[in-house]
Amino acid sequence: MKLQRKNRLRALSLGAVAVSSALALTACGSDDNGEGNGSGGSSAAASAGSVKCDDAKGQLLADGSSAQKNAIDAWTKVFSPACNVQINYKGAGSGAGVTSFTQGQIAFAGSDSALKPEEVAASKKVCEGGQGIDLPMVGGPIALGYNVPGVDNLVLDAPTIAKIFDSKIKNWNDEAIKKLNPGAKLPDLKIQAFHRSEDSGTTDNFTKYLLATTPENWKYSGGKAWQAQGGQAASGSAGVAQGVKQNSGAIGYFELSYAKGLDTVAIATGAKAPVKPSTESATAGIAAAKVVGTGKDLALQLDYKTKAEGAYPITLVTYEIVCDKGNKADTLPATKAFLRYIAGEDGQKVLAQNDYAPIPAEIIAKVRTTIEGLS
Repeated sequence: MKLQRKNRLRALSLGAVAVSSALALTACGSDDNGEGNGSGGSSAAASAGSVKCDDAKGQLLADGSSAQKNAIDAWTKVFSPACNVQINYKGAGSGAGVTSFTQGQIAFAGSDSALKPEEVAASKKVCEGGQGIDLPMVGGPIALGYNVPGVDNLVLDAPTIAKIFDSKIKNWNDEAIKKLNPGAKLPDLKIQAFHRSEDSGTTDNFTKYLLATTPENWKYSGGKAWQAQGGQAASGSAGVAQGVKQNSGAIGYFELSYAKGLDTVAIATGAKAPVKPSTESATAGIAAAKVVGTGKDLALQLDYKTKAEGAYPITLVTYEIVCDKGNKADTLPATKAFLRYIAGEDGQKVLAQNDYAPIPAEIIAKVRTTIEGLS
């Protein structure tokens, strides 16, 4: 009896240590990417208790949008220890993610652009009895970060942005920039405009903004591949941001979460005041989005020409792309559990803590319903 009691006490002690260690790991991991968010640890620990794992197990392979990489990292720090599931998300770009998905190499893809008809057709080969669908999950502003010494509050409008990225405006003291910034001391400094080197949904959304607002100054068809001549190319949002940080006179486009340590452009939209990128201004910009997908597909149409007060116009929505039917049996439970968590209230709260914008309530409610029906 004494030996049994001793063993039972030892087991309880070890269990307490294990639970304590798991909570510590969750709390420490949660603010690893917070960059100034002091409440990240307690939020993640609290959120972990609400994760519904069901039969999730093993490992999930995923790839795609680098725009949401920081969000995926933050979500994973809560979900993985709670469900003992490893999330391996590469973040190699939207184009790479969609290709890997349609080739059956990954459980889900992240893309800043909705699936094209030919991509839906390709997905039917791997989604047995179904097809790939778009689930809007992450919103946010595409910031224009710049590195111009002595200039803290740069204002640009769509025509000027188009001309900068099309190498038509080449110096920071150009008259068009001066007109928008009458109080700024603009240097006689060459502009170095950075763009993505690989197929990118961020590029697609950025050029959609230019096409919608100033087609006379952006004579390209748009899409995931960068089409304008000149400028500097870099891989991923992180690569573009790094290029801007390292080069005086540089400017580039990337998600706000990559703009740490950089000044960002305020956009003159026609509203009373220019609008800087933020979680709040992006949410206001995305609020007018409409669902244009059919069936279970929830692809959105964004309003890049908004002139609403406080609404930032250069926004994107990242979709998680998954089979509506025909998901692989060995990864379906973990896929549903992860998507359920990130679409849930706690998962969407993580976005605002990491410079992203939550999906509007009416739309995310449809996403949650669709996730529960995945098979």
